[in-house]
Amino acid sequence: MNKEIKSYNDGQEAADKEICELLAKVIDNELTESKNKIWHAHPVWFLEGNPIVGYSKQKKGLRLMFWSGADFEEENLNVRGEKFKDASIFYNDVSEIKTKDLKRWLKKSREIQWDYKNIVKRKGQLERLK
Repeated sequence: MNKEIKSYNDGQEAADKEICELLAKVIDNELTESKNKIWHAHPVWFLEGNPIVGYSKQKKGLRLMFWSGADFEEENLNVRGEKFKDASIFYNDVSEIKTKDLKRWLKKSREIQWDYKNIVKRKGQLERLK
């Protein structure tokens, strides 16, 4: 695991740390070709420079966000971005994570991608990559 991400996870309270560690493990195992780093203060995984999935601590819990998740057609990714194509789910206990769902979402994250990498060049306009 990336040292920065391990440090982020270690800095969380016990329940959130468990969630972070499981998410990171599953994401690393499923998106083996991805690069990951701390980006905008939280862990994010990238495919070919495009942000795919990340998580962050928020008031409502630990938020798992897929940048192109609004097009996954997944009922449980029910926190939708207002401006872009992101979708999220919040966790407050590691037992809430359904690994089967997470793996399916990660598979879709490879197949359905919007080009966030070049959003600044396109003045905020998204284009579908896959």
